[in-house]
Amino acid sequence: MGISYKLDNFEGPLDLLLHLIDKNKVNIYDIPIVIITEQYLDYMNHMETEDLNIVSEFLVMAATLIDIKARMLLPKEVNEEGEEEDPRAELVARLLEYKYFKYMASELKDREVGADRLFFKTPTVPAEVAKYEPPVDLDKLLDGLTLAKLQEIFRAVTKRTEDRVDPIRSRFGNIRKEAVSLEDKIKSVMDFARRNRKFSFRRMLEGQPDKIEVVVTFLALLELMKIGKITLTQEHLFDDMMIETLEPEGEEGELDFSDLGEEEKVNG
Repeated sequence: MGISYKLDNFEGPLDLLLHLIDKNKVNIYDIPIVIITEQYLDYMNHMETEDLNIVSEFLVMAATLIDIKARMLLPKEVNEEGEEEDPRAELVARLLEYKYFKYMASELKDREVGADRLFFKTPTVPAEVAKYEPPVDLDKLLDGLTLAKLQEIFRAVTKRTEDRVDPIRSRFGNIRKEAVSLEDKIKSVMDFARRNRKFSFRRMLEGQPDKIEVVVTFLALLELMKIGKITLTQEHLFDDMMIETLEPEGEEGELDFSDLGEEEKVNG
């Protein structure tokens, strides 16, 4: 760790260089090395201190400045990439780093001063909270637990889950309700009647998939009888019913659904 020393208003040679740069109002990236070196050496000549550590620090920086001044008079050096090297680059980097840390030190000092005006309440914990103890000590619970034991526990839990599954009910699916439109069924029955002219009720039901379709088909027949599109006859009780269209062959009139109101549906 470097020794921090203070001479007049400057804490070391870098602090003095920053002061000279600010005093001359020059760009830190383009330091006029001749002017700064002369002013730095002039300050060195007026130093009054017997502390060798302080003197040595300033002497090393003086030698560095003189070396940079001499290199500035020589032809420009070129690096491996073909770019000219600036002898001041290393010094500029050191000055920027020092300036950064100096700024941060100033910020921390301001925060320290500002913190004196703040008051903090010490944390207080209610007695019932302070006495609280976890119901399970996880360290004791997991003490001696191995991968083999974890696998055994997992298998036991999995088996209990499988035992609770009903082998029959687990295969059950969901039955979705399907709506059967009476209006569509009336159109379907009338189309069948126009194609076949005269037919039995049983014959027409051969293609119906379920009981709901049968019920809606029967309702459709009743509606068609009501509007005078078909006639239905049955010779004996429980015999098959015979259905016959009343429309002349080749003539297809429009179906009147005004009496149905809104579209009627039977849900299964």
